[in-house]
Amino acid sequence: MEKTTQHYFQYPRNLHEIDLATLVSMYRDRGIPKKAKPGEYFACAKTGNLIKEGKWWFGQYYEQKAWDQTLTKGCEGYPLTEVELNILGMAFAVHDEAPKRDYVEQHSGTISKLSYMIANDLKEFGFLSIDDQKRLLITPRGEKALQGVARRIYGKKFHPDMLRINQDDVVRPTIERAPKEDNEQASLF
Repeated sequence: MEKTTQHYFQYPRNLHEIDLATLVSMYRDRGIPKKAKPGEYFACAKTGNLIKEGKWWFGQYYEQKAWDQTLTKGCEGYPLTEVELNILGMAFAVHDEAPKRDYVEQHSGTISKLSYMIANDLKEFGFLSIDDQKRLLITPRGEKALQGVARRIYGKKFHPDMLRINQDDVVRPTIERAPKEDNEQASLF
């Protein structure tokens, strides 16, 4: 499925490189207004304008107008990304039984530590509910948020083909092993 824009919030690709405490701090600080030091400026991630104060998003800054334009319809002020689209979409696109929370976290498109926090926040915002069997259920507010982020990224109503797990071009990273040379010293262990 083709994306129609790159104008939406995105989590950095290398979040797996930071420790959990830093990840939690960065996640909790998103959207917080920060001021530049005297004599310094930030650059707005959307407009490129120099600004003295901006809303923070994982090392990027947005002037208020740009932040508001980046929020999606139905999000109620919650910045939505492709990860939230995947989590809400898996809860929405169920056939028989709502998906288990751990399955959704593993297939959300980001590291499971971050998807755990996102699922908690989506529940707190009233976009999701979690039943006794730890299954994720989308709420009417969640459906509106899902449709808003789907329209922003793909330019149309949500369809299950938008989900990361349903896309053929999903990259599954593997660890590349260096070839052994014949003259290597034998392992003592």
